[in-house]
Amino acid sequence: MSETVKLGVEQARELALAAMRGRGFGEAEAADTVEALLAAERDGLPSHGLSRLPFYLDQAASGKVAAEAVPSVETDGAVVRVDARYGLAFPAMARGLEAGIECASRLGMAAVSIARSHHFGVAGAPVEAAARRGYLALAFSNAPSAMAPWGGNRPLFGTNPIAFACPRRHADPLLLDLSLSKVARGKVMLAKKQGQPIPEGWALDAEGRPTTDADAALAGSMIPAGDAKGAALALMVELLTAGLAGSHFGFQASSFFEAEGEPPGIGQLILLFDPRRFSPGFVEHAETLFAVMQDQPGVRLPGDRRYQLRREGDDQLTLPAALVADLMAHVTAS
Repeated sequence: MSETVKLGVEQARELALAAMRGRGFGEAEAADTVEALLAAERDGLPSHGLSRLPFYLDQAASGKVAAEAVPSVETDGAVVRVDARYGLAFPAMARGLEAGIECASRLGMAAVSIARSHHFGVAGAPVEAAARRGYLALAFSNAPSAMAPWGGNRPLFGTNPIAFACPRRHADPLLLDLSLSKVARGKVMLAKKQGQPIPEGWALDAEGRPTTDADAALAGSMIPAGDAKGAALALMVELLTAGLAGSHFGFQASSFFEAEGEPPGIGQLILLFDPRRFSPGFVEHAETLFAVMQDQPGVRLPGDRRYQLRREGDDQLTLPAALVADLMAHVTAS
């Protein structure tokens, strides 16, 4: 088992911010990024937490990520266009969400399109934030290719997450957060690292055949959730994100994990709806559905497990010692 260390949240925050400053990120951009990564840690999602930061820092050092980038925001009616300028996605998402909520408060709805972007972390984070302010929200992102079109064997689509949040009365928002592959590609990467086979049904090899070999799976294609239906949804997300933003489709995007190469340059889309403009009693009406669902033993509303982990957490994070050492090295290297 790999060695771990405990850090207080404030210690982890200061270490991460120092590492980002050392690589040339601005204060606001670093703060947006670090808060998003810490939130993932507290929600029990370490794969999208601080473990991502060394990849971002290495890419900033190589120039694949533009550390100095400050996102631009332009509003045109109900459309908010954000250009991440090949920087990290978190500052672009934060600025776009604020502009989108202001727009939706005036018009009843808004669409926030983010161009030339990067990995946007936990897909549920921006929609949860919007729902806590009273808005129904959907978020989509494309990603570097990992899934073939149904019937094909060459990956063209990313695993392309979808998230949705709905405000509730006196409760945490309903929260859906999922990717369109049958399982996360990170599980295959972990199996490769551990030298373990993967279950059949997760992936195909480069010839389009089912495989239990992790190396063959990574050289091939993830199987979409829902088979042909999931592949069709992945195509839809490519068009809603990279298509509308004029950004890279999955097959054109470089890896989120490699330091060298061109920027991924992917796209995101956030849709916001003010339910009060549709039906003044929406929240109360929705609660009747949730109550009937929860009347059935064993039913848990989407998002409840994440909120439970958050409530049970403390101000201590358990992190891999190698990760902490890596971040410290970035601080001293600066």
